Amino acid sequence: MSEIANKILRVGKKSVRDAQKESLKKGIANVYSKNKQLYFQLPDGTITQSVPKEYR
Repeated sequence: MSEIANKILRVGKKSVRDAQKESLKKGIANVYSKNKQLYFQLPDGTITQSVPKEYR
């Protein structure tokens, strides 16, 4: 992979991590998908498949 591609990936990954931290800080759950299953990371750090009340 080229040097510029590595730099772009590094900046992108950092941006995603920052956005995830900011969401949790604001009380908003992060949502992930793995094998077509949804997982929610709650602001307290808990990971669950139960849909939080804010998303119902």
